[in-house]
Amino acid sequence: MKKIRFICILLILAIAAGFAAPTAKALDDPQVDSSHAVVLVAEKGSDETVLYTKNPDERMYPASLTKVMTVLLAIEAVEAGTVKLTDMVTAQPGFDFDMIIGGSSVYMVTGETMSLENLLYCAMVASANEVCNVIADYVGGSISTFVEMMNRRAAELGCVNTNFTNTHGLPDANHYTTAWDFSRILKEAATHELFMEISNTVKYTVPDTNMAAERALENTNSLINPTNPIYPGDYGYDYARGVKTGHTSDAGYCLATTAVKDDVTLLCVILKSDAYTLDDGSILYGHFADAKALFEWAFENFSYQEIVKSTEIIADMPVIMGADAQTVAIRPSISINALLPNDVDLSAFERTVTLYRTDAEDGASLTAPVSVGQTVGQISVSLDGQLYGTAPLVTSTSVELSRVQFMKGQLAETLRRPAVVFTFWTLLLLFFGYLGLVIRYRLKRRAYQRRLEAARQIRLDLEDEEDELRYERRIHAAAKSQLAMEPESYRKKQEAAAQADEPTRITGETPVVDEPTRITGETPVVDEPTRITGDMPAADEPALPEGELPGADEPAEEPAADESEDATRVMPRIPAEDENPTRILPAPEDPEGEDKKPRDYYEEFFESNDE
Repeated sequence: MKKIRFICILLILAIAAGFAAPTAKALDDPQVDSSHAVVLVAEKGSDETVLYTKNPDERMYPASLTKVMTVLLAIEAVEAGTVKLTDMVTAQPGFDFDMIIGGSSVYMVTGETMSLENLLYCAMVASANEVCNVIADYVGGSISTFVEMMNRRAAELGCVNTNFTNTHGLPDANHYTTAWDFSRILKEAATHELFMEISNTVKYTVPDTNMAAERALENTNSLINPTNPIYPGDYGYDYARGVKTGHTSDAGYCLATTAVKDDVTLLCVILKSDAYTLDDGSILYGHFADAKALFEWAFENFSYQEIVKSTEIIADMPVIMGADAQTVAIRPSISINALLPNDVDLSAFERTVTLYRTDAEDGASLTAPVSVGQTVGQISVSLDGQLYGTAPLVTSTSVELSRVQFMKGQLAETLRRPAVVFTFWTLLLLFFGYLGLVIRYRLKRRAYQRRLEAARQIRLDLEDEEDELRYERRIHAAAKSQLAMEPESYRKKQEAAAQADEPTRITGETPVVDEPTRITGETPVVDEPTRITGDMPAADEPALPEGELPGADEPAEEPAADESEDATRVMPRIPAEDENPTRILPAPEDPEGEDKKPRDYYEEFFESNDE
């Protein structure tokens, strides 16, 4: 029982220890004795990866590292064409005004002439102080002007805590820089092939001049020249390349150098290092030992890793008007590699995708045709706020254009144009305005036609009434005239008949008297009945034309002698035809009828529009 309990306790402790143990080994910092150091990866452009820093922003004396800036300006002048490497330069009087005894030198004297190329080797390989003044005076026109150029160029490279007062780095209270600032200068200098070629030279021979024999120069950088007599020791490093050493009592031992391995270029700046005497009596120079240790630490613990592969599909992008596909896959055109710790978790990197084209309103899309490798955006990766790389995004396949979709898209685009929209709404408003005018015109026309029809009906009614009144007036006038021409006896009979309630109708027809009497002239004919007709003829004779009396066309006959009492009656004289007899005739009809009425142009306009 006790054994089982003991085993359970051991298992619990083992599990607890497993949870407490770290899941991954943390990257240890290198052992560096120098007080100021920076190690970073030299990459193109502004991108860089900082691997290690120690007091990077504290101002320190750079000593002979100053010569890096001096030679850099001279090489930039050569590349700009203002000076040439073959130019022969003569040391002017006073060029050694700020020299000190015991400083590094090739012992150039006033009036000595040397090519600009040889001067650069003397400055970088042998670290000659006086040669820097000769270079500055030739390139800048004067030493003071050249120093101003140095400070201006340092500011352009991003140095914020750097100030130069001389060209060589001899002690001066206002001559300072920082490890970080000087890494800006070193990074720029390392991009110039001529600079790296000169600074990586181990030994160089300067031909004799007009005032001195040839000079044998030997590089003071023990990383590339382990046998140099100034800094003896086993500091050789196969991957080291250049650049410059420096030392003064105030600045300590300084070094700016590079190393290249497996296509990785590292930059290292060390300031204020010390030298130590070992038990065997040898001297350990800290700037070389620390630089070598930093390089080995970086190459052992860091390597280029592929964060994003060029074959990786990042996303599917919609395609508008595609004939054979509605989407297209996009991928990075190049892989994104970065120098990273070997145990880094690549899945922890943050990806940011930016698409250049936004053809659709609802999101980013492409419009067909789409070709293979067409750039549509970019992808960037970062970790903890540090950017590690970017790559363009391109299409992985092609998509053909759909003609039908293209025509629809063009039509839709055309209809969305402001001018087309304005024209459409303008025409629509004009159409509805015209429609309103037509409706208004129709309504007014119908109202006018109703008024016109009513007026026409009223006119016809009035004309009928006037015709009837005229007719009655003619009948009454005829009857009155006839009565005026009748004998007195006839009138008396008529009056008697009226008194006897005999019906007497005046219809425009002259009643037949007892004795036939024809009125054709002045003497009535007694043997024929006399008729005064209007519109209605007697039953025994055919009707005469309207308004014409009987016998109007016949010559008047002399009345026969009648011995009766009625024959002697005096009758009014009716003039003969040739004496302009008076006839009761209807008003002559207008042959033109209603044509003489005023023309109604408004009505004619409507009738023409109806047609």
